Amino acid sequence: MSGGLLWILVAIGLAVVVIRRRSMAVALVTAQALVLVAFALYDAKDGEDVVAAGALAVRAVALATLFLLLVSRTREQRPVHARVPPPVRAGAAVAFALTLTWLVSTLGLDSRDAERAVLALVAFGIVTAATRRATLFQVLGIVLAENGLALAALELPGGASLTIELGVALDLMLIALVAGVFHERIFAEFGAGDSAALRTLRD
Repeated sequence: MSGGLLWILVAIGLAVVVIRRRSMAVALVTAQALVLVAFALYDAKDGEDVVAAGALAVRAVALATLFLLLVSRTREQRPVHARVPPPVRAGAAVAFALTLTWLVSTLGLDSRDAERAVLALVAFGIVTAATRRATLFQVLGIVLAENGLALAALELPGGASLTIELGVALDLMLIALVAGVFHERIFAEFGAGDSAALRTLRD
């Protein structure tokens, strides 16, 4: 994958860290996933690679449908403000990405730029999940990190095996589905998808 396309993926990931609207965040994560699908199809060498790209496409569409359904079913009466302001989130995300790049000498991918992009997306996903109170953003953080793992699979020398790619895609789709169900249950109970509301629970 070209360096320019890699950094477009990274820029989309950073935008998810700072953006406020849930629907826009869903659109950005979906666009990122579809870029990965396009690259997988472009780089496909045999039928297995096409099947793997198809699995990525199904995952992208299924998650987008799930998230947009959740957004429509859980309309917030007022925005759930993050505990950390956008500039601080962006700074923390970039600092974490640079730290991971410094700590991890190599991932064995085709290029060092690809390794930096993977580590950046994983870092951005973790920061998104850790600094946002809105439960849907926390789920999107998981998917953002998973997009980084999908990029790593595509950038492995020779590519990852079909079984591994399908297994990872299925496992993480199930994680996102379960997290989405929890988001809806929290909204139904508290009237807002705010993880801070869980602090009111007692044994």
